[in-house]
Amino acid sequence: MKTVLNIIWLVFSGLWLAIGYAIAGIVCFLLFFLVVTIPLGIASWRIAAYALWPFGRRVEWRRDPGTGSMLGNILWIVLFGWWLALAHLVTGLILCVTIIGIPLGLANFKLIPVSLTPLGREIVSTDDPMHVGV
Repeated sequence: MKTVLNIIWLVFSGLWLAIGYAIAGIVCFLLFFLVVTIPLGIASWRIAAYALWPFGRRVEWRRDPGTGSMLGNILWIVLFGWWLALAHLVTGLILCVTIIGIPLGLANFKLIPVSLTPLGREIVSTDDPMHVGV
């Protein structure tokens, strides 16, 4: 079932959302050329991979994010987070119009917090025994 949902997700929202994250990552690496934005670019590409194929994985808070993650998340929200969150909101609302699209729309809504604060999180498999129930 995860594969079917991932394929439908890829067609209706995953591809263009992943492209948005990838573009944000490229901008972090190339245009700003600051050491501060390199972790933002890495986090952006990590979430792009998750946004491309999300079912069967989940996002968890890391136990040791630190102050740097908080400051990086503030910078991320100002530069990229707000428009990526808006993209998830709009896509989720459009997908919720149909009955088949409701699970996909809800998945988009679950990605809004991740799109706003990507640092200090990790993506884990739902089958990983080390992260079950955490």
